[in-house]
Amino acid sequence: MARIIGGVATSHTPVIGFAYDQHKQYDPSWAPIFKAFKPVEDWFKAKKPDAIVYIFNDHVTSFFFDHYSSFTLGIGEEYQVADEGGSSRDLPPIKGDPKLAAHIASSLVTDEFDLSYFQDKPLDHGFFSPMSVLLDRPDGQWPTKIVPLQVGVLQFPIPTAARCYKLGKALRRAIESYPEDIDVAVVATGGLSHQVHGEGAGFNNPEWDHKFLDAITDDPTGLTQMTHAEYAKLGGFEGAEVIMWLVMRGALSDKVKRIHSSYYLPSMTGIGTLVLENEAAELPDAEAVNERHRARMAEQLAGIEKMTGTYPFDIARSVKGYRINKFLHDLVIPEHRALFLDDPETAFKEGGLTDEEGDLIRDRDWPGMIRYGVIFFMLEKLAAVIGVSNLHVYAAMRGETLEDFLMTRNTQVVYSVAGTRD
Repeated sequence: MARIIGGVATSHTPVIGFAYDQHKQYDPSWAPIFKAFKPVEDWFKAKKPDAIVYIFNDHVTSFFFDHYSSFTLGIGEEYQVADEGGSSRDLPPIKGDPKLAAHIASSLVTDEFDLSYFQDKPLDHGFFSPMSVLLDRPDGQWPTKIVPLQVGVLQFPIPTAARCYKLGKALRRAIESYPEDIDVAVVATGGLSHQVHGEGAGFNNPEWDHKFLDAITDDPTGLTQMTHAEYAKLGGFEGAEVIMWLVMRGALSDKVKRIHSSYYLPSMTGIGTLVLENEAAELPDAEAVNERHRARMAEQLAGIEKMTGTYPFDIARSVKGYRINKFLHDLVIPEHRALFLDDPETAFKEGGLTDEEGDLIRDRDWPGMIRYGVIFFMLEKLAAVIGVSNLHVYAAMRGETLEDFLMTRNTQVVYSVAGTRD
C-alpha cells in the first residue's frame, strides 16, 4: 500500500520564483531563501517521492469567481505553467497522477468531503514558485508526479481551520488505502504572515510566524480552534491562508519529528519552511483497516456492472475522454461550431483528436462514443448541431430505428436542445 513519507510546508510568495529566475542565489538579500530551502530540496532528493499531494490556493489565475469551490482536486495528466499576466515562467509542465487522484477523490467523498475536479488548467505561483526551487530537475523534467488540491481561501465564506485539519485526516486515510506500493509526500503552501491589500498592506508579524511553526508541529488541534479573524489579526488577512498547512498536518500522525524549519522575511511575506516525518508506530492490522475502507469506497456503485448498457462517467473515463468531450463541448461556441460544419477535418486537427476519436464523430457512432468515454450530454450537443433529435440518439443507443423506439414511449415526440440556428 502507499506510504506517506512526510509532510512539507512552505510559503508560495512569487518573490521566490522571481529570485530564482533572476539568479539571485548569491545576492545577500535573497541568498537566505535558498539557504533555507536547501535542506528541503535535499530531503526531496533523498526521499524520492513517487507522487506529491500538493495543497495550495490559486490566485484567481485558473479559478475565477464564475465558479469558485472550497476544495478542488486536480485529476489531469499534466499541468502547465500559468501565465499570470506577464507571460509564463520558463519551466516544464509537471505530470499528474490521475489514478492516484481518482482513488483520493473516491475516498474523500466516502468520508463526506464533497469536491470539485479540474484538469487542463495551468498552475500559478501557488505551485511553481516554491517547487521550482525545491524539486531538482537535472534532466529538465520534474522528478515526480503531483495531485494538486486547490483550496478556495479568497472568497468568503471559506473552509475553517478545523475543516482543513479534518480534511487532512481523511487525506491520510485516502493515501494509505491506495493499494499500489508508492511513496507519497504531502506538501502544503501559503503564508506566512502578510497582507497585500488595503491600508493594512505590508503587515507582518514574525513573532506569530515562529509561534505558528511551533504550534503546527506540536499542537495542531489548538490551531483548529482559531477563527479566520483571529488568524488575520495575528498574521495579516492574506496570511490567514496558513490554514492550508493544517491539511498537511492532519495527514500525518499526531506525533511527528521536525526534520527542518526556517524563517526569513525579505519583503512582503514571511517565508517559512517546515519538514515533518511521522513518529507513530505502524499498526499490525493497518492493511485490514485499509481493506475495509476500500470496501466502503466501493459501496455506492456496487452492482452497477450488472446493469446492461450502463457506463458510469467516473474520473478515469473523464480523463481518457477529455479531448473528445472538450471538442464536443466547444460546439457551444459559434466559431467552433461553424468550423466543424464547414470543415470537420480541420476542426478535428485543431482539437487534437486522435484518429479513433475523429472516426467516432465521423461515423456518428453514438454508442461507441459512450463506451469510449463521452458523456451523453456532449452527444446531445453534437446532435443539435447536425440537426438530429435526442430521440434519434436514444434509438441508436438501443440499435433501433427512430420509429421503433418512439413506439416504446408514451408520447411520440422528437426534440433536441437546439435553439435558433445561427
